[in-house]
Amino acid sequence: MKRLLLATNNPGKAREFRRMLAELPIEVVTPAEAGISLDVEETGTTYAENAIAKAEAFARAGDCIALADDSGIEVDALDGRPGYLSARYGGPGLDDKGRVQKLLSELADVPDEKRTARFRAVVAVAAPGHATQTFEGVVEGAITREVRGEGGFGYDPVFVRADGRTTAELSDEEKDAVSHRGKAVRAAIPCVRELAGCG
Repeated sequence: MKRLLLATNNPGKAREFRRMLAELPIEVVTPAEAGISLDVEETGTTYAENAIAKAEAFARAGDCIALADDSGIEVDALDGRPGYLSARYGGPGLDDKGRVQKLLSELADVPDEKRTARFRAVVAVAAPGHATQTFEGVVEGAITREVRGEGGFGYDPVFVRADGRTTAELSDEEKDAVSHRGKAVRAAIPCVRELAGCG
């Protein structure tokens, strides 16, 4: 059976990817399951550059198809920041909660109508001997004034959607159906099928 390597060491992303790719008739594995220890430095200045770098590095390491993403939250009142730097926002000393609090503090004086934002994800699919392809997903919303919800990870508890719920208040199935990463992964599935020879 063909193997698809998830090019991420983030357990939250790995769980989402595994759910979204469950329909594929191929084995989906994490780096740990594949015995691969690899940490790709994200030196690109776009989501696509970082996603491609990760996908290609893991595809070489595993000699198989690899899928990576780079994603972030873009806040209009902050001129699109933190963007592709979302996972490193505020420096290496902050965890998810710390980054969320930094974002909320930066927006403390911004009125509700100007707190618009979007989640953006770019998924890259790489395989030895093939050109790497990228796929994008975007979802529009706004930033809340307080953390809400227990699900998801990252900025999910402060990103409110059109229905008034934060992404962290959605079930896993609801999130996968509407999220930026879900849109990008669904767009990438035909490419993965083609590379795996399963149409």
